[in-house]
This record gives sequence, C-alpha cells and structure tokens, in this order.
Amino acid sequence: METLSEMHVEAARIQQEIKDYLGLRTSDMVFEYTSSEGKTRLDLITINPRHNQAFLFHSEVGFDKIDVLKKMLNYVQNYKEKESSYTIQWVAKGGKELHTSYFKASNIMDALQKLYYGRDMNTITVFSVVLNPIS
Repeated sequence: METLSEMHVEAARIQQEIKDYLGLRTSDMVFEYTSSEGKTRLDLITINPRHNQAFLFHSEVGFDKIDVLKKMLNYVQNYKEKESSYTIQWVAKGGKELHTSYFKASNIMDALQKLYYGRDMNTITVFSVVLNPIS
C-alpha cells in the first residue's frame, strides 16, 4: 500500500507527463477532480491564453486519482488517432471578435459540449462547426 505522500508524488509525476505530452504550460491547463459514488472523475481543462477562455479537453472516470490520471495519460497519447478534429467559430456574448477554437471529439455534439463546458450556453454564439479533413 502506497503512503499518501507517495500517491501525491505519483499523481504529480503523471500530471507533469500529461502536460509535457500535450506541450502545454501549467498555466494553460487545469486538472479538476470530483468524487462521487466511490469513483473519481477528472476533467482536464485547457485555457486559451489568447482569449482567456477555458474549454474541456477530456474527461475520465476511475477508481482513484492515480487510476484516472493513468487513463488520462493513455488518452492523450492516443486521442489523435481515435477522434476527429473540429473547428468551431464563436463570439462571446457582448463581444465583437470572432474566435476560432479547435477540438478533438468523437462527434459534433461532443465538440460543442467541450466548448460549452462549465458555462451557460447563452454566453457564446456559435457561427460554425466544421469537421476538418483528415490529413
């Protein structure tokens, strides 16, 4: 059985591996953990420094923090082959600038859910969602 300290060290190591793999700075991503009914959920949130908006990158559910982090690491190492790329053009409510964001998702609804994660749907107007050609 690992000590709590060893678990924290292992969790930090895996989080760093995920950040390194994605090439993101610590300030550009958030690991959000929630526990419910004996399961741990990890929402990996990315923050676009250009327009300062946060979007869901991916969610995983596991037995504990280490399990869910290992699942997330596996996802980030393989998602490019498994999911389609979408381009979403949108404007924040009250804003004038058209923003373009890119999402990897299994379908259009999944891409939109990642865009709207953690916000009221009325705060963003979506102008287009495009499935990008496979390169």
